[in-house]
Amino acid sequence: MPLAQITLKVSRSMKLSLLLALLGSFLSVISGEELETVDEAEFLKLIKEENYVVALFCPSGSLERCEEFEGELTSIREDMIDMMDGDAWVVKLLDSPFVQEFAVGKTEQPVIVMFRNGLPVIYDGPANEEIMLDTLVRYKEPGVQELTDHTFEHLTQAATGATTGDWLVMFVTSSCHLCNRLTAAMETVACQHRGRSNVARVNKETYGEKTGRRFGLGLEDKPDIILFRGGKMYRYTADKYDPESLTSFLTVSYSDQPAEDIPLPKSALSDLVQLCVDYLTAYPLLVGTCLLLPVLLLVAFLFIMGSQMRNISQGRPRRRRKRNRRKRRRVGRTNENILHPVLFLHFCQ
Repeated sequence: MPLAQITLKVSRSMKLSLLLALLGSFLSVISGEELETVDEAEFLKLIKEENYVVALFCPSGSLERCEEFEGELTSIREDMIDMMDGDAWVVKLLDSPFVQEFAVGKTEQPVIVMFRNGLPVIYDGPANEEIMLDTLVRYKEPGVQELTDHTFEHLTQAATGATTGDWLVMFVTSSCHLCNRLTAAMETVACQHRGRSNVARVNKETYGEKTGRRFGLGLEDKPDIILFRGGKMYRYTADKYDPESLTSFLTVSYSDQPAEDIPLPKSALSDLVQLCVDYLTAYPLLVGTCLLLPVLLLVAFLFIMGSQMRNISQGRPRRRRKRNRRKRRRVGRTNENILHPVLFLHFCQ
């Protein structure tokens, strides 16, 4: 075979190999610009088993905006995984109803939620890779503190001048679904204001029941959010629970609410009275039944005792008659015994 033909074949094969290599590189770049899409089952498994999971929730009505966030997340993915000690996942979910469990309101737009051992926090910043990477790394540690009856006053010092700073506290119940949905929003506010303000939660139904009664919150299954600031307390009355609205209340709009004096911890007697009032308000039918039950038992007891007394009183005359008859019989027999000797003497005469 002539040398020219061999050279031509070699050059063609090299060009083909080079073209395939370039095509493979291009495909890898293209595939790298997209996040892995997972379904609900895979998503639940990830947040349960992995330490850090960043999820982009994309609604089908905002795909263009989703592409912006997806591109920025893709560009910081490797750096973020390195900063998370190599243990992080970045995934995408399309039209997932699970977004409602972590974000209250504004779910028609893309939502980014980072899970730290299952605990969610929302990224509500712009689609900017530098800001996104810095924010997610700062959100690595949880921000909301758990308070109890024993630690509330010690940590907040609410009644003694609030020398530990401002405290935004959400009082919850174990069965409050909205309270659970607000976990991510409260974590976002806590992480944003770490070192400047404090964010906490108290279960007013279990380990914080006395503290809940102290502020007259009752036992309703709804979140009660109170800001303790400068020796005063301000109640959150808005119906918006996104991080932006909560942050606005913490920093500015709290002044639109009436400033209330912070009550001192209740005495044992006052706490007992408030406990009865709370249960009567929350469970009127149950409490009414419990209060009515002793009355019904007392009435039944009196009725039974009355019936027995009537039976006893009715039985006494009968017994008396029997006794009288027995006495008459004994008297008659005695008379007969006395009469028989008299008659005998009479006949003898």
